[in-house]
Amino acid sequence: MANTIPLRKDVKESDKWNLSALFKSREGWEEELKNISPLADKVAAFKGKMASSKEALLEALKAYQAFLLKLETVYHYASLLHSSDEGDQKAADMYGRVHMAYTEGMEKISFLEPELQSIADEKIREWIESPEFTDYKVYISKLLYKKKYILSEKEERILSLQSSVSSVTDTVFSQLTNVDMNKTFGEIEVDGKKLPLTQTTFTTVLKNPNRKVREEAYKKFYKKFEENQNTISALYAGNVNQDVFISRARGYESCLHMALYSDKVPVSVYTNLIECVHKNLPKLHEFYSLKKKVLGLEELRHYDVYLPLAPSVQVRTTYDQAVEICRNALAPLGKEYTDRLCDGLKNGWVDRYENQGKRSGAFSSGAYVGDPYILLNYDENDIRDVFTMAHEGGHSMHSWYSVHNNPFMSYDYTIFEAEVASTFNEELVFEYLLRTSDSPDMKKFLLSMRADDILATLHRQTMFAEFELKCHKAVEEGQPLTPEYIRKVYRELLELYFGPEMHFEDVSDLEGLRIPHFYSAFYVYKYATGISASLALAKRVTNGSDKEREDYFKFLKSGGSRYPIESLSIAGVDMSQTKPVQDALDEFARIVDQLKKLSA
Repeated sequence: MANTIPLRKDVKESDKWNLSALFKSREGWEEELKNISPLADKVAAFKGKMASSKEALLEALKAYQAFLLKLETVYHYASLLHSSDEGDQKAADMYGRVHMAYTEGMEKISFLEPELQSIADEKIREWIESPEFTDYKVYISKLLYKKKYILSEKEERILSLQSSVSSVTDTVFSQLTNVDMNKTFGEIEVDGKKLPLTQTTFTTVLKNPNRKVREEAYKKFYKKFEENQNTISALYAGNVNQDVFISRARGYESCLHMALYSDKVPVSVYTNLIECVHKNLPKLHEFYSLKKKVLGLEELRHYDVYLPLAPSVQVRTTYDQAVEICRNALAPLGKEYTDRLCDGLKNGWVDRYENQGKRSGAFSSGAYVGDPYILLNYDENDIRDVFTMAHEGGHSMHSWYSVHNNPFMSYDYTIFEAEVASTFNEELVFEYLLRTSDSPDMKKFLLSMRADDILATLHRQTMFAEFELKCHKAVEEGQPLTPEYIRKVYRELLELYFGPEMHFEDVSDLEGLRIPHFYSAFYVYKYATGISASLALAKRVTNGSDKEREDYFKFLKSGGSRYPIESLSIAGVDMSQTKPVQDALDEFARIVDQLKKLSA
């Protein structure tokens, strides 16, 4: 394994992200970590004084901002180090200590929001109209919106004290699956060579044309999850119980209501998404039937579905070539956008390739200080990773525009909005590659891949969203989340979404135990709403004029200054309605129909 996947220390510096925009060294980070507690003390000094005058409130808010900004910066650095090598014990120690500093600091300032909300509405709303409150007006207005779910000072202190405990399930799950289990999946033989089976290589191997290789990898991989199913089920159950505890403590109607309330997203958006996808499942089942036919299979297995419909097309794209594809594909957004993104992709924003202990998958992580960093596990033999680069680049550019157009207290946009900017970029890359290809096989390959991507982002994430909803409702109604129950719920959803053509293995329902996003409850539905909005906006921008492009940039620049449905409305799409979701499902249907004609 060590001969194939390098240790972190053996990765070239040019292939790592450059974190010097955050801290020049770990020693510099250590010094700033020491300042977290004193900054919290400065905030605590305003306890009982904020309502006395608007000047006192303003000074308290300035101290609070200084504390949050420093905390975010030191957390961001430690988090990135930890993600790049979860086996690095020093980085793990830093990550643990910043969590402790967070808990200690938040406990000291837990009085702030309850006390701020105790100020008479009429008085505080008059104060924040003063020019000196410009940087804090959005923050206070949103806080007042959440007022009825903020508890007393003592209760908020108790919740802040348990905040470090609440992250344990996620941390243990990540350590178990990305470090401990990742060493035990074993090896598989591919084209006469031994390949280590890991979280990252598993997804690649499932696209291997050799069915025996796919089957072996699938069964070996899920065998390890079966061996650890009791532990992982307990972790997930603990995470859901934590959500139920917080929602009940604060007085929300449900965990779902709690998750959506702060973004001002109606519960109907979530439930209507599931209902709309259910109505369109026959076209998804038709796509799987087409896969079975084109792949020449007597029966379709779960380890077959990630194989493209045009397996003969082999595409190798170096990292630098992928950057240039992004530059050309995203040209409708203008030179400023593409130059800044591509410079970042080549010069320090990105941690490019897999190394031992590195977190699987990909993410973008932006903060107010530093660059909007991107973690990839880039594979030049997988064209999908070009789309992943564009996707995470969309997140990072959204962060860049948000930081440069908003004060700290209102720069951070919601995940609901984030998944628009990322999948918007994916759509432009798809249209560019399809337009510039003169090979029928390549066009078929791209259409197949795009169908798979919409499926993965819209249908699959909706299935995940439905699973989360069922699990949380079960606990809310007194049903324990045992391994048997979790697997039963997940298998029923697999059978519903994949349809009658699919044959599952005994271990297929263990997939429900390996999804890291489940540890951030009710997160995944935003992928589905995001791609629905992005498909609509991509058409609007590419078919429109400068006005449509500027509307999109107004959205990117809005940061956290508006609620997400409002900011998307400014961009040109109404996500309070099901039309964008149905339009996206119609686009999927059109691609399936094109593939059927090409495969006839």
